Amino acid sequence: MTIAKNYRRFAELEAHGVSDIYEDWAHGVAEDPSVQALVGGLPPAKRQPNLVFASARSQGAPLGNYENFRTWLLSNWQSVDSVIRTRSTQTNEAGRCAVLLPELAVIEGPVALLEVGASAGLCLYPDRYSYTYQRGDGQVRVDPPQATDVVLECEWRGNATVPTKVPEVIWRAGIDINPIDISDRENLQWLETLIWPEHEARRQRLHAAAAVVAADPPMLVAGDLNQEIGRLARLAPPEATLVIFHSAVLVYLTLPERQQFVDQVNALDCVWLSNEGLPVLPEITARIPTRTMPEDGAFVLARNGCPVALTGPHGQYSQSLN
Repeated sequence: MTIAKNYRRFAELEAHGVSDIYEDWAHGVAEDPSVQALVGGLPPAKRQPNLVFASARSQGAPLGNYENFRTWLLSNWQSVDSVIRTRSTQTNEAGRCAVLLPELAVIEGPVALLEVGASAGLCLYPDRYSYTYQRGDGQVRVDPPQATDVVLECEWRGNATVPTKVPEVIWRAGIDINPIDISDRENLQWLETLIWPEHEARRQRLHAAAAVVAADPPMLVAGDLNQEIGRLARLAPPEATLVIFHSAVLVYLTLPERQQFVDQVNALDCVWLSNEGLPVLPEITARIPTRTMPEDGAFVLARNGCPVALTGPHGQYSQSLN
């Protein structure tokens, strides 16, 4: 996919209706050969809009219209390029726990969580957050045993039963190429910058969830997920149900790497929860009932390869497929 098509797709399918600023910027880049040339000088894996825009913002890019952004970017590309090459899109959205909870809550007994692409590990704490599910007939709230400052809001679509409890998590671990220490101020600032400009509630949620994780850090292992998944899975306590999960991670793997991961997970004694964009695991997407029309930019939540819900990329809604 060309840079122009990639940025146009981002504007139309991901940013539209979610971030006016990023939609404007992405459309601008899609029509701007000069900026495309700069982006084209980056390694292919570093050209995605999220990373380019966040890196620019971290260096002081103005949150205005595209023309102002473009003028600034052309004058400051060297510093932006440096950030892009040393950072990655490790968006750690605790809100995604709201769409994972329905599948976790039905597991009987203790649970062992293993997340691939864990970033700072904020999604490894679904048992420490509160949830509000907004339905057509009102709101349902789910609270953990201990009080929390983190409340995750989710629009509940469809007729599926809303979860009523959080899981009993007795072990949690994560794998990431570059795990983030959430107690490090610079790392926290980078995660904040990855949140889209207009999303102030997400920034507040990030800081609240970061406090939860910093108080009880998980085991985060640096490495390639395909090389580490089997070893870490064997460390999970045998009395717990092992749940391997991921959100917006496999898109960064090549097709052979994705297949290798799927083969490994299918060979393990675990519950596999995947939450990825529509094109990422086509064999799962193909199983979505034909009566269901996914929204642009929707993720597919699947349990052991079977699609169970369409979800908002940041956990903002869940539409049951049952």
